[in-house]
Amino acid sequence: MTETEYTADIGTDDRRARRNVTVLVLAQAILGSQMPMIFTIGGLAGQSLASNVCFATLPISLIVLGSMLAATPVSHMMQKYGRRAGFLIGTSSGALGGAVGAYGLYHASFPIFLIGSLITGVYMSAQGFYRFAAADTASDTFRPKAISYVMAGGLAAAVIGPQLVKLTSQSLVIPFMGTYLAVIGVNVVGSVLFFFLDIPKPPVPSEDAPKGRSRWELITTPRIAVAVICAMVSYALMNLVMTSTPLAVVGCGFDEGTAADVVTAHVLAMYIPSFFTGHLIARFGVEKIVAAGLVILAGAGAVALQGVDLENFFIALVLLGLGWNFGFIGATTMLAGAHEPHERGRMQGLNDLMVFGGVTVASLASGGLMNCSGGTAQVGWTSVNLAMAPFLMLAGGALIWLAFRPKDA
Repeated sequence: MTETEYTADIGTDDRRARRNVTVLVLAQAILGSQMPMIFTIGGLAGQSLASNVCFATLPISLIVLGSMLAATPVSHMMQKYGRRAGFLIGTSSGALGGAVGAYGLYHASFPIFLIGSLITGVYMSAQGFYRFAAADTASDTFRPKAISYVMAGGLAAAVIGPQLVKLTSQSLVIPFMGTYLAVIGVNVVGSVLFFFLDIPKPPVPSEDAPKGRSRWELITTPRIAVAVICAMVSYALMNLVMTSTPLAVVGCGFDEGTAADVVTAHVLAMYIPSFFTGHLIARFGVEKIVAAGLVILAGAGAVALQGVDLENFFIALVLLGLGWNFGFIGATTMLAGAHEPHERGRMQGLNDLMVFGGVTVASLASGGLMNCSGGTAQVGWTSVNLAMAPFLMLAGGALIWLAFRPKDA
């Protein structure tokens, strides 16, 4: 199949795209629930196993590191064998990561627990491509809405995941082990969905087909560079603060159930706006929505710095989720329209490598800032939120630079 035939096979009436979006929304809802589950208890479980509390969030950091390392291979696999193959590798890795994590908890082994976290990162990487898969068969008009709808599937995940934590975290003699066993079941059930996915495999390029731009040429394209920077900052700062949130909430005198409720509110705020983010992008333009996301992220940090009352945690984390939604979905939409189909595997893998590279650094820094920058949870929480400022200025500056570039450049 040539690229022209591939495009014709997709069609322009979006019937196939809408079917795929339905499958991907369900996948985001069911399979995506494992991420709030693990992010809620990963730091707490790490704190119970680690010999040094500064390493409490290392399990979450290794999930993100695994996602970063897997991004390019998973993208290449999807380019060669199709989306379904890549997504099934993701669910297999999610189940295996849950099993190894449970085994590590059973033996009270922090190194084994960390290995399970690293394997789970492969699932996280595959989940990151749901949004790109939604765009594969969509028309230019439907593309931002398709991406937005799939991200909205996380709304159900925001409810399912933390509630499963409440049901399972203390269900066995060994704390948190029940949650990791539940993760295995989530992946087994959710993997069935991908057999209903209908996305043609990308065509094998002929010898005279355009090779596309190199990775360096792609990443130095101004619009692509700014999209990647804004995606990196939006996701990394969200992860920086969210990773520390359960530790901060519990450290400030609240219980694990309250921490789960705060994470639920945060994840709801991440995904509820997705029902209209695509429409806002279509109406106001992607750059304005990304800019709004950065401003809201700054607002989240400002609220968090006002105190550690429960309402501060809830409001700050809700703003954090909303800012991430606008910033990350906007940046994804900007990137999806800035490269050609034959550049998809190369660019999307590079994008997620860089995005999750930034997220890895953020999650590693989160534990250190939270537990090792002062004597109290409140001091650590303040350090985490102050760390957002320089990166928001970087992303904002990049967006302003793009806006003022000559239109013919």
